[in-house]
Amino acid sequence: MEPVIQISLDLTNIHEALEMAEIAVEAGVDWIEAGTPLLLAEGLHAVTALRRKYPNHPIIADLKTMDGGYLETEMMAKAGATHVVVMGVAHPATIRAVVRAAKDYNVKVMGDILAARDKVACAKLLEANGVDYIIVHTGFDERGEKPERTPFDQLEEIAKAVSLPIQAVGGLSIEQAAHMPKCGAPLVVVGAPLIIDKQEFSPSSNKEELKVIFKNLVEQVKKQ
Repeated sequence: MEPVIQISLDLTNIHEALEMAEIAVEAGVDWIEAGTPLLLAEGLHAVTALRRKYPNHPIIADLKTMDGGYLETEMMAKAGATHVVVMGVAHPATIRAVVRAAKDYNVKVMGDILAARDKVACAKLLEANGVDYIIVHTGFDERGEKPERTPFDQLEEIAKAVSLPIQAVGGLSIEQAAHMPKCGAPLVVVGAPLIIDKQEFSPSSNKEELKVIFKNLVEQVKKQ
């Protein structure tokens, strides 16, 4: 799979999310994610707004679905999402329900292995139940207690265990994210707002500086 750059809009209002999306898209970012904080704050309206502004871009709804898989997928698909996220630690019936709805509504499923005790087994379970992508995810709270944890920990092992495209996320720097395709994870994701050199870059920051950051990331990823 050719490398893809995804912006995760981990913001809490539509206005800021649209501002950040505009900067990222102008810089060449491929996919747009309505991050979990944005979905919690704005719900379906966030997906609808992104779809209205970007009719041709893939839009990921990071639901982190644990139950009610068919309904949640149906709702997000109707709002304009092209991809939804289901948790690998959910009951397999939920994973299958999400996959079933995704087929009915022509969207793709990303399976997130966050919090799985056996991450390799979880990735294989997700693949066996029909998801389209695997997210190797080291969580924010987990990293808060154990800063040494990163998506690199079992990335190579997981990449060998499944045949699906992989995305690795969780505490990575811009430089680390840019090298992910070489590590077996062609779906490169960067969260917004960005934290670079202890400085937070939000939509209200210098937009030209933000655009340069995204352009540099796109160039690094695409030349691999």
